[in-house]
Amino acid sequence: MTCEPPPACESLGPGASNPPGLVLASASPRRAALLAQIGIEPRAVAAPDIDETPLPGERPRQLAARLALEKAAALGASPHYVLAADTVVGLGRRILPKAESEADARACLTLLSGRVHTVHTGVCVRAPDGRTAQRLVSTRVQVKRLAAREVEQYLAGAEWRGKAGGYAIQGLFAAYIHGLSGSYSGVVGLPLAETYDLLVGLGFVR
Repeated sequence: MTCEPPPACESLGPGASNPPGLVLASASPRRAALLAQIGIEPRAVAAPDIDETPLPGERPRQLAARLALEKAAALGASPHYVLAADTVVGLGRRILPKAESEADARACLTLLSGRVHTVHTGVCVRAPDGRTAQRLVSTRVQVKRLAAREVEQYLAGAEWRGKAGGYAIQGLFAAYIHGLSGSYSGVVGLPLAETYDLLVGLGFVR
């Protein structure tokens, strides 16, 4: 799934226009597309630049929750609602990286082959008055045992690049998913039901 993210807002500070809109604190076109699926279009995209290195002893679910909160906080005070999310793939206590090289992706696929892993997506919404609400959504995913040729075929494409765990469930890798328990949209990058509930709870959706 591809889409062009909304244009960045010229001003996110106290002088920005009213009524409050929604700032998506992520450059991910997948998250923008998921929001559009439920009829929500961000006023702006402002991807924060934060250090995503796990803390010593930090577990996958803890990392996802912390990074979502830090991304929302990194934008500072805003007259708009801010939505931030982060997705982490965990294999037990192990945190799999966002694949930046073919070697990263091959290592991830080798670990995931024939196993059940968990995808954790933290979501954080901050209202213009500073109120903040969070959810953490965890989904169990079963990957078939991958043949060597299947790994090489998948690596030949570019879907894995920048993806947590080295794969995109909404793409070609879907052929290798034998089971899923939880939120499909959460694995893509934004659990829609939980995100909608947060936006309702803080008053963005009425």
